[in-house]
Amino acid sequence: MLILKIGGGDQINLAAIAKDLSELKEPCIIVHGANSLRDRLAQDLGFEKQVVTSLSGYSSVLSDDGMIDLMMMSYAGLKNKQLVELLQQNNVNGIGLTGIDGGLIKGKRNSGIKTRQNGKNMLLRDRSGKPKEINTGLLELLLKNNYLPVLTVPIIDENGVAINSENDDIVCCIQESLGISTVIQLIEAPGLLDNVEDPESMIPHLTRAELSAKEQQVSGRIKRKLLSLTKLFKNGVEKVVIADGRGEHPVRDALAGKGTVIQ
Repeated sequence: MLILKIGGGDQINLAAIAKDLSELKEPCIIVHGANSLRDRLAQDLGFEKQVVTSLSGYSSVLSDDGMIDLMMMSYAGLKNKQLVELLQQNNVNGIGLTGIDGGLIKGKRNSGIKTRQNGKNMLLRDRSGKPKEINTGLLELLLKNNYLPVLTVPIIDENGVAINSENDDIVCCIQESLGISTVIQLIEAPGLLDNVEDPESMIPHLTRAELSAKEQQVSGRIKRKLLSLTKLFKNGVEKVVIADGRGEHPVRDALAGKGTVIQ
């Protein structure tokens, strides 16, 4: 079994991914994003998102009530159903769910984001949190009956309220709960880049030790991503492939090792 994490950029070739999945012989769980769609929708509605950086150097979007509504429309709505539609066109019985459906992904709301603004330390509270528990019974029931779960945010907090969460953290939680050995991440780049400005700087292979060392050298959202990758290996994952989601065979190529292979 594998987890397929699909990035939320406009250039991701969802049609090609769906076609590749029709040829896949093993069970799969999809976790997808929709950040580009969310941002376009925000612009159309005149909503300004706020990106905050914690004191520890991790960046995230502030998840206020308006942002949660935007996520419901973009992630849980249009993007999720577009992907399910493409799967159905390729005879793959995809079923689209958020973390709140059937209590699929339960989390704990964050106590707040410690940040520094205008020279002062501040604690910003919002509707975001960490996934803590997966309804494995529901996932196993779907997989047993040949459904392909297509999952996205929001998840549900301890009070039954929809909250935002990082898809990287969700992947970690699912992987640990089901003991999945392989994770594929499809992004808008050939793989993990040593220099984000240079598409030719793809790193073909990384060991777990090299991954941990690289995490200490960067900041911002890439730091958060590398931290989540480190967690996957602590949880027992055997292989992670970060590959290009823009080609004609994104899943097939990733399974063949085209991209950054971390073992």
